[in-house]
Amino acid sequence: MTFGTKRAGTQKIMRTVLLVSALTSVLIVVLIFVFTVGRAAPAFHEIGIWKMVSDTTWRPGSGEFGILAMIAGSGIVTLGAVLLGVPLALGSAVFLAEIAPEWIAGAVRPSIELLAGIPSVVYGLFGMAVIVPVVRTIPAPGNAGYGVLSASVVLAVMILPTVTSISELAIRSVPAEYREGSLALGATKWETVRRVLIPAAKPGIVSAVILGLGRALGETVAMIMVIGNSAILPAASTGNPLSIFLSRARTLTGNIAVEISYATGVHESALFATGVVLFVLIMLINSLAALLLKKGVR
Repeated sequence: MTFGTKRAGTQKIMRTVLLVSALTSVLIVVLIFVFTVGRAAPAFHEIGIWKMVSDTTWRPGSGEFGILAMIAGSGIVTLGAVLLGVPLALGSAVFLAEIAPEWIAGAVRPSIELLAGIPSVVYGLFGMAVIVPVVRTIPAPGNAGYGVLSASVVLAVMILPTVTSISELAIRSVPAEYREGSLALGATKWETVRRVLIPAAKPGIVSAVILGLGRALGETVAMIMVIGNSAILPAASTGNPLSIFLSRARTLTGNIAVEISYATGVHESALFATGVVLFVLIMLINSLAALLLKKGVR
């Protein structure tokens, strides 16, 4: 057997192995989705999909299984985390990639990456001990500190390492000619970053933000500990619409985690239906990300 034949055989084997790996990953996702939908089918049949996603009342004891309040809770908490965390993460990424000396970047980068390894329950304890008392000082009717704002701050810290690391990699991947050309034309360092590097790295930054969104939507333990865990529709407590962030809430993941241990019958099926809705939301976000990335590449 010649060297060329051996090499061709090895390449064929590796292609087969990689194909099987990819198909296995897809199969796992499909099986999880099929299993979840199967367990949710009784709730969808008895309650109705539209009634579940449009009703705001969640009272399993009374046979009311509306999850709109949890959808809104997940959405507003994720929005708050993105608004607070993404600017900080993007600023950190620019600092590490373009401004910081190597010895400073070498000290800061591991510290940010370390945040990704901290257990969720530790973030929850930090939120209860530090964030909640600070939020409690905001004068507003019924503000106990536990609510959307506290949860958003905790989530912002949790998504920080993911968004920072990927954004930094995207900025570093911009060809050096872009920087040199911009500086040669008389642009300042900040103008080069703002008008050249960030637009060129936009697809990678968008990917980082989408991964952060997925991380925020899927968080459970920390949210249960700081969001107040009330199955109510978040609402402003004063004339200021921003006071909605002081409202208690419950997320989709928190709803499942809190009640799945004792749920039976339609109640259990409704919790699986909650998981299906969460699954669909994440799929929609990923699809939107793919469209944005294609647009960014063009």
